Amino acid sequence: MSIGNLQIGEIATLSGVSVDTVRYYERLKLLPRAARSNGGYRIFPAETVERIRFIKQAQEMNFSLDEIKELLAGGGANECRRVRDLLRDKLEILDERMRAMKNFRTLLVRHLASCESELEEADEAACCPVLHEINHPERA
Repeated sequence: MSIGNLQIGEIATLSGVSVDTVRYYERLKLLPRAARSNGGYRIFPAETVERIRFIKQAQEMNFSLDEIKELLAGGGANECRRVRDLLRDKLEILDERMRAMKNFRTLLVRHLASCESELEEADEAACCPVLHEINHPERA
């Protein structure tokens, strides 16, 4: 084994995934097919660790494995256009989610202010305005 090459267990540990995940990614062709040692062990280049970390990060950003495969595919202009379009779509989805989260945050801030105001004014006799609004939306 040359320096910089790692066995599957080492790749898994350094990447923060299981050995089964490494095998699965290899089967899906998200990773290049590993070379084999004389003893039959899979031998991966050290760069595989960063590739797996990228895959995991992309999954956390709601990219499917098929979409990640497209991102990892090398190629010319057609592949680049597909990746560009995929990234644009993901950015639009992310922007919409961020808008929704910002709107929800604004609502939570408003509810918090209502609760604080009610507690300050009514103390132990307070009636939670948030629960009142939820239970009686027609009066809100």
